Amino acid sequence: MSTPLITSVSESAAQGSGLSAAELADLAAIARDAAAAGGNELRRHFGNLAQIREKGRSGDLVTTADTAAEAAVLSLLAARSPGLGVLAEESGRQAGTGDLEWCVDPLDGTTNYAHGFPLFGTSVGLLWQGLPLLGAIAVPRLDELFWAAPGLGCWCNGEPLAVSGCQNLRDALLVTGFAYDRTERLDNNYSEFAYFTHRTHGVRRGGAAAVDLAYVAAGRLDGYWERGLSPWDLAAGVVLVEQAGGVVSSYSGGPFELGSGRLIACSRGLHHELVAGLAVCRPLSGASYGAPELDGTAP
Repeated sequence: MSTPLITSVSESAAQGSGLSAAELADLAAIARDAAAAGGNELRRHFGNLAQIREKGRSGDLVTTADTAAEAAVLSLLAARSPGLGVLAEESGRQAGTGDLEWCVDPLDGTTNYAHGFPLFGTSVGLLWQGLPLLGAIAVPRLDELFWAAPGLGCWCNGEPLAVSGCQNLRDALLVTGFAYDRTERLDNNYSEFAYFTHRTHGVRRGGAAAVDLAYVAAGRLDGYWERGLSPWDLAAGVVLVEQAGGVVSSYSGGPFELGSGRLIACSRGLHHELVAGLAVCRPLSGASYGAPELDGTAP
């Protein structure tokens, strides 16, 4: 089955924005520097956290490193791109002028970070009218800086990236994640995880959506799906995958929408199998994994 033509959101954003190649390159440099600044703060605080607390939902953590990294990112963005709006995970939205808005996750993978697990990073994406346009992701414990922009490709530490050439689900290594509300609803990705684990080389659970997307762009993972995500989780990573030659879509295979909180990102050869697999999955009963209180609730 051939993969349907899916419009690249980053290419659409680039065309709609009217930005020149030089302007895109300048903004990409700002994104790289901002992500690196956030990553430096994460490196500085790693293993030496003064405070860890929950933000309201069980398991949704925030640390002193989150706030320090966000302050470093926002300071650089204000100095280098005055007038542009910002949507940041910890401090919310700061209105700007025009159609461009930075979308910042200072610490994606906070739970990993708090436990000393090295998969976490700072993600800085740029949106045009809500569409991901370009972005950068720093993964400081692994000394990696990913970035991508239309016309400029996708890169990590000076090396060009491309998604894998995997064509068959049985040969694939996938990655996914589980939303903070997984203990409150049956639509929690458990069924999908079991389905794809049974049909692939394996499914990893990295715990940081931005890093997962960067690894798909790098060809280290063949595909990714997840639900319950926020714009700052996805804004930069979506661009990386597209500019590395991959495809990003909704669960149904249609156009990706940032506000939906769910997506497929993969090599083009796997796309139809991921769409087909998600279409047949139905939520598991809560009783099957020790949560009978969820049965009878709307999925």
